[in-house]
This record gives sequence, C-alpha cells and structure tokens, in this order.
Amino acid sequence: MDRPSVVVKQLSAGDRARWDAFVRACPEATFFHLSAWEGIVREVFRHRTFFLFAERAGEIIGVLPLAEVRSRLFGHALTSLPFCVYGGIAGFAEAVAPLEAEAEAIARRLGVQHLELRNVMARHADWPRQDLYVTFRKPIHADDDANMREIPRKQRAMVRKGIANGLASEIDGDVERFFALYADNVHRHGTPALPKAFFARLLKEFGPDCEVLTVTDSAGRPLSSVLSFYFRDEVLPYYAGDAEAARELAANDFKYWELMRRAAARGYRLFDFGRSKVGTGSFSFKKNWGFVPQPLSYEYRLYKRDEVPQNNPLNPKYRAFIALWRRLPRPVANALGPHIVRNLG
Repeated sequence: MDRPSVVVKQLSAGDRARWDAFVRACPEATFFHLSAWEGIVREVFRHRTFFLFAERAGEIIGVLPLAEVRSRLFGHALTSLPFCVYGGIAGFAEAVAPLEAEAEAIARRLGVQHLELRNVMARHADWPRQDLYVTFRKPIHADDDANMREIPRKQRAMVRKGIANGLASEIDGDVERFFALYADNVHRHGTPALPKAFFARLLKEFGPDCEVLTVTDSAGRPLSSVLSFYFRDEVLPYYAGDAEAARELAANDFKYWELMRRAAARGYRLFDFGRSKVGTGSFSFKKNWGFVPQPLSYEYRLYKRDEVPQNNPLNPKYRAFIALWRRLPRPVANALGPHIVRNLG
C-alpha cells in the first residue's frame, strides 16, 4: 500500500489550533513558530505572510512561517521570520523538501532578492550562511542557591550588589513602564524603537506566556525592565530597557537574576538568554553569566544579490545613520521609529 503523499498548505483561521498543538509538541519548534505571529507580523508591521504547513493523511508533519519584507533601504526578502530570532522549518524529515520547495516557489513568484531561514541548526552545507549571531541557552535549577553558585564570581558580585542596593522586581500588567525604558535605551544606542502597539499586542496575544518584569529602586522608581516569553519549560527574556542610572545600581544584573529566580520557582528549567552578535557588549554580558555561545545557522537562497545581506548595526554604512538617530529628540525618534524599524526585522 502506497504511503499518503505530503501536501503543503497555507495556514487558515481553522488551522490555528492544530498548528499550535503541533508546534508545542515538536522538539524542533520554538516560541516563534506559534501561529499568533502571523497576525502580529501582518497587522502590526503590514508584511505579507505565508505560514506554510506540510500535511500527510490529514496530520500536520511540519511548519514554516514566512513573511515578505520590502524595503528600499534594506532590500526585498522572504524571511522565516522577521522580528524573531529562530525560524525555519520545524517538523519531520519528510516535510523539509516539500516546504522548502514551496518557499522557493513563493520567493521566485514574489521576485525577492533572497530567502532567509533562521535555523537553529544547519540544514544545507551548500547554502550561503550568516555566522554573525549566536544564542545562549542554559538549564536552571529549582534551587536559588544552586543557580546563584553557577553564576561566575564577578557576575555574581553584581547580582548581590543589586540586592544590597534594595532593588525590587514587580510584574507589570501593561507595557507602559517597559516601553519608556526600552525606547530611551534604544535611542541612546542609535536604534529606532519598535512601536508600543507591538508590545501591547504581544501581551494580548500570548497572555500568560508573555510577561513584563520591572526593577525599581528603594524609592519605587523604575530602573530596568524586560519583556519575556514562556514556552514549554523555557523562559526567554526578549526585549529589555534600562535607565541611565541602572548601571551604577546593578539593576540590569539584578533584573535577569530576578527573572531566573521567578521562572525557576514556577517550574521552568531552561533560561534562553537569546541572540547576540559576536563581539558586542551583549555577547560579553551573557558570557559573563556563564552561558556558552551556540552558533545560529541562518541560511539563504540568493536570487538577485551576490552575497548574504548585512542588515545590522555592525555594517559600516549604517554608522552615520546611528550617529544621526542619537541626536534626534526622543519624541521625534519614537514617532519616526516605527516607520523605519518595520523593515529591519
């Protein structure tokens, strides 16, 4: 008897529940494969989406979320998935070739310059790859003392400095304090801020799987904040911001300790410190916590370009823009930022 063939389809409203059930059960899938990203990317950032799934005998065996990003400055791409650090195909081996074939067909039909799959692990030795990014993931224990002991000595001293300074952490029900700290932080670094509506949408769509933690000083003033995702047994601090006073009081260090401590108490057993560019300050900060960098294999199919795009702040051609952005008044930067950053993905 012949085995049923694999069919590739696009996500519809009626497929969302079984798509998410597959994602939550699939070992290769990540928080960024959940179906809610389709509406977020399409409605908040106005990118055309193509959430593909492979089906055999009525059962989903693989998923591939994609979005088309058009930008005069940064080019025309089909990506899995903009604004997400992990992507690519998640599923059984039989799903890979049909999903990739459909993705390439869509890419050629759209006339994009390249297809980008943000894989955690390499799939194609012969595809161009970008080795700029790494991720930091580490198991955590149920016991606070065990987690504290695993933090290297110098970094542990910074966490204890934050505790000694009388800092406290609180869970926020909205993104107001987070966004103020985040927008100020990225402006100081010369980067446009994502729109506040995006963060509010994340809280709405993901409910208890998305949370804002804010650190305050002894007078109750907000110093540092982080928006995190929860998926299976993992906690993923994803967006963060700090006031200028945070460094002196070790509020940033205290923030991540508090997130780790709270997550461990709730039964989460893996801390995903997220993506960083090699050689940056955030890369060094995460290594100082005792996390070992793990390369990310972003793979490309190039159609109308000769090399992998370098759409990141380390690219020398963006340095003038970064310097200019830092000089803009923050209200102006916050107003203009969403129109620019939607194409950065």
